[in-house]
Amino acid sequence: MQIQITGKGMELTEAIHEYVEKKIGALDKFYDKIIRAHVIVGVENHHHLKGQIFICECKLEVTGNSLFASKNEKDLYKAVDKVRDYLEGEIKKHKILQREKDRKDKRQVRNNKEYKD
Repeated sequence: MQIQITGKGMELTEAIHEYVEKKIGALDKFYDKIIRAHVIVGVENHHHLKGQIFICECKLEVTGNSLFASKNEKDLYKAVDKVRDYLEGEIKKHKILQREKDRKDKRQVRNNKEYKD
């Protein structure tokens, strides 16, 4: 899987880059058909009275679909963790739906062959 990381309103340090790659890259073990991940990490500007609010957004391109998650937290690492956890659940749902679709397609092909014979 290719991982593209972008900073928004902040400088991407090596530690942040490695952490995001480690967490988002770990999603590969749940689904091996992830093509690309585009991750945006940064600071939201309109919450200045509440202190710094960090945002993490991730768009996963998987076969046949795109999955998206966005989380805000006071700690950047927590935001990355929450996005990863949310996408893990979405990947599992996507796998189930994909498996059901594949089974349905196989049944239709089998039924079409029976009618032709």
